[in-house]
Amino acid sequence: MAGMELEGRTALVTGGARGIGRATCVRLAQEGARVAINYAQNEAAAREVERLVKAGGAECLTIRADVSDPEAVTAMVEKTQSALGPIDLLVTSAGVAPDETRGQVAFAEWRRTMAVNLDGTFLPIMAVKDGMVARGFGRIVCFASIAALRPRPAMLAYSTSKAGVVAFARNCSEAFAPAIRINTIAPGLIDTDMPAASLDAATRQRMIDATPLKRIGRPEEMAELVLFLLSERSSYTTGQVYVADGGRVTLP
Repeated sequence: MAGMELEGRTALVTGGARGIGRATCVRLAQEGARVAINYAQNEAAAREVERLVKAGGAECLTIRADVSDPEAVTAMVEKTQSALGPIDLLVTSAGVAPDETRGQVAFAEWRRTMAVNLDGTFLPIMAVKDGMVARGFGRIVCFASIAALRPRPAMLAYSTSKAGVVAFARNCSEAFAPAIRINTIAPGLIDTDMPAASLDAATRQRMIDATPLKRIGRPEEMAELVLFLLSERSSYTTGQVYVADGGRVTLP
């Protein structure tokens, strides 16, 4: 695997069993990384990702852990480092999106969404950052959403949690510099289980029609952006939000 961009690096990917996380695990492994695949419930899906990673010749570890649980996250990081070495690369892609009606969200759903999406970003970062700083090297990519960047009246909890991810990553990028570079990706409509479960066909088509590129995004396209941000091709980039949505939302 000589000459690959991430050769010799250890990566931890939360939410690695499906969708963007799955594509990210496979892509990082293709570039020589040792990959820890985190999942919450779907062991069969996680094992399939493990199979794909190993088929390409990469080392990997599959770990079940609730990213909103501090003890579980600490154990996950310790297991990864024991099996694969110090964590150089972190991708936080675990997330949930509760069903809401316009302007209505139950407090229990609010708390769960914040726990998985926001605490689930905070805890892994805090668990790896001291080691990264001590070694003088760390690269982190957090997944937010374009929902963090514009009003979403039927996604109060989700949008707020993802806006928190943007703010937290931005603050960390300065707090932990220069050793660690941290950037955020804000995807639009991507062909994963989450929108498939929550959007009816008419809504999905309206979103596609409102997208200048006139199509839905692919998880593999997000994985390519992750790879760029973790690699030294983005060596002068930190604290940024990369919108990948086919043009529906643009930043100034």
